[in-house]
Amino acid sequence: MNFLKIFDAYSLRARLFPAIIAAAPAFAALALLISWKSFEISNAIASFAVLVLLFAIADFARSRGRALERTLYTEQGGMPSITMFRRNDPTIDNGIKERYRSFLGNQLSVEVPSPEAELASPATADSFYEQCGVWLRHNTRDTKKFPLLFNENLTYGFRRNLLGVKWVALGINLVVITICLLLLHQGNWNWDTDLGKRALVVLTVAGIHAAYILVAVRKTAVFDAASAYGRELILSCEAFLSRPTVTKKASRVSKRDSTNS
Repeated sequence: MNFLKIFDAYSLRARLFPAIIAAAPAFAALALLISWKSFEISNAIASFAVLVLLFAIADFARSRGRALERTLYTEQGGMPSITMFRRNDPTIDNGIKERYRSFLGNQLSVEVPSPEAELASPATADSFYEQCGVWLRHNTRDTKKFPLLFNENLTYGFRRNLLGVKWVALGINLVVITICLLLLHQGNWNWDTDLGKRALVVLTVAGIHAAYILVAVRKTAVFDAASAYGRELILSCEAFLSRPTVTKKASRVSKRDSTNS
């Protein structure tokens, strides 16, 4: 059985991939520093340990990512799918948003806050926009009908969870580098030997890995992805508004029946 088939698309790309990236130096060390000419008990133990580590990091990435999410939204003034619905946010044209507010208000059977009410009580308006977001997320789960929204969600989940394990990744990196340098320093390995050359490859991978984690894994990258997802979530209203309403369909059926009678 293919190991990756046990994961759905979201779990694979947004949870497992951040864990694999975080543990990349450990994988490099396992592949290059352990002899695989014969599969012994030590190889099995090492493989199992890395596999357990991978699942543990994936689970930690999800929980830590969700915790960071709340902090990030607080720093940025709120969840993008809420802030972009506000009338003072220019990301989406207000005329378009008025259509969406009216549609979602009907779906939720909730009165849409007026501009004056939103100005007087922003918290009440945000509560309505939060309900709108919940309704949209619940009704856009079909990834075939909303592929762009799904991909934006994947990007956001990947960046958020990778940020959640940023320091874990750097810690693994440090451990691998320390082990390689200690073994070389004690004279167990030599740069000219096969193992020494492999250790050099591991150190190179660890260096590139550390640079990527420090430079690319940032809060700004996560919020950019969150904003892209929030915007696409709001714009998904268009898919519902463009569908024929039940009333129109019923009207056509009624008209056809009256003609045939």
